[in-house]
Amino acid sequence: MSGIFGVASKSDCVFDLFFGIDYHSHLGTRRGGMAVHGKDGFDRAIHNIENAPFRTKFEKDLTELKGNLGIGCISDSEPQPLLVRSHLGSFAITTVGRINNMEELTDSAFKNGKTHFLEMSGGNVNATELVAALINQKNDIVEGIRFAQESIDGSMSMLVMTSEGIYAARDYKGRTPLTIGQKEDGYCVSFESFAYINLGYTDYRELKPAEIAFITPEGVKTVAAPKEEMRICSFLWIYYGYPTSNYEGVNVEDMRYRCGAALARRDSVKPDVVAGVPDSGTAHAIGYANESGIPFSRPFIKYTPTWPRSFMPTHQSQRNLIARMKLVPVSELIHGKKLLLIDDSIVRGTQMRETTELLYKSGAKEVHIRPACPPLLFGCKYLNFSRSSSELDLITRRIIQDREGPNVSEKVLADYADPDSRNYAEMVSEIGKQLNFTSLNFHRLDDMIESVGISPCKLCTYCWNGKE
Repeated sequence: MSGIFGVASKSDCVFDLFFGIDYHSHLGTRRGGMAVHGKDGFDRAIHNIENAPFRTKFEKDLTELKGNLGIGCISDSEPQPLLVRSHLGSFAITTVGRINNMEELTDSAFKNGKTHFLEMSGGNVNATELVAALINQKNDIVEGIRFAQESIDGSMSMLVMTSEGIYAARDYKGRTPLTIGQKEDGYCVSFESFAYINLGYTDYRELKPAEIAFITPEGVKTVAAPKEEMRICSFLWIYYGYPTSNYEGVNVEDMRYRCGAALARRDSVKPDVVAGVPDSGTAHAIGYANESGIPFSRPFIKYTPTWPRSFMPTHQSQRNLIARMKLVPVSELIHGKKLLLIDDSIVRGTQMRETTELLYKSGAKEVHIRPACPPLLFGCKYLNFSRSSSELDLITRRIIQDREGPNVSEKVLADYADPDSRNYAEMVSEIGKQLNFTSLNFHRLDDMIESVGISPCKLCTYCWNGKE
């Protein structure tokens, strides 16, 4: 995943840009970048942040970069922002999203413009560079951004900074958010709506799907009209979004309370305590505890001074080890207790199995698991939310393959997604057995959608039911 942030100010913007980007650090751990424009033109800094947080790596740049316009990112993928010089003039660009038709668009760019791309490690093309190439195929930047939005299979939100201002474009179906903030001397635009609050900005408005706005220190102007259709990612509320953010007017923390409460209303077990897997499971657990009247407890504490981010490192085996090492048990709150534990989701199952084993080793009598979303049956094809290379990385799909064979029809998968079907019940039962849970109940999709509280037709639920 990635997060992007931009500032257009009447004064120097680097301080706001630096901290606005830093507030997106929960969305990526590989690279960070800042680009600015001022009286001396464009300037940029990009650093690897795999072994140190953004703020540490960019402290020197905070004093050296100068400008009243700036964009930047936290990225789990390619280096960005990029500085581009073309027939449209010079601009900087940063993006967030996913391109499924990379080869097709790359070949088309070669044929249309005889362009070239800087080769990345592994021979891949930098997705942000490809977006810039698509923009450059048209006669102006707005036309080029719209062309890129319409050409990309997947999703792509972007900030394009010229010497005059910043073009902010939300992806074609609004799968990711972009919100504009304002204060006396300028405006900002942010993936996470909370990222600018402590910098003195107030909410101005959210961009709508496919909308392109031009932002200057003096104002915000829509230069390409939005589209009606929206498919914002539901998983933003369940896991990826920061608790203080709002998307489409719905706060993340508040939604998680409702989510936990809905789980409690459908439950019949009577544990001694309710707990959440930190950090994303905590709010769901509070909602469950408030609704059920069962005490909330913290039977293990996340050690954050040296491991503040859950995505680090990139290799799955190392991530599993770090995830286990970060959680320090409190045996006095575990021994002899019946625990009900809420996590945001179960993906591969490895980390939840190890967490459960940790609780048993610390003396837990029972461990009941309640994921805050339905079983994940499909790998996301619209956003880079997962490093999984195959849907068989999902524990659900491995179990389905064992039951149905390697070639599973859409009709059969739809039956496994139905919480009232026999296949669903038997799949959930098998997950619980493999991971050694006392009991396992997933959140129902209809309850989860109700917890979000916006129209179901505006939500993407693909990873749970194969539908946008």
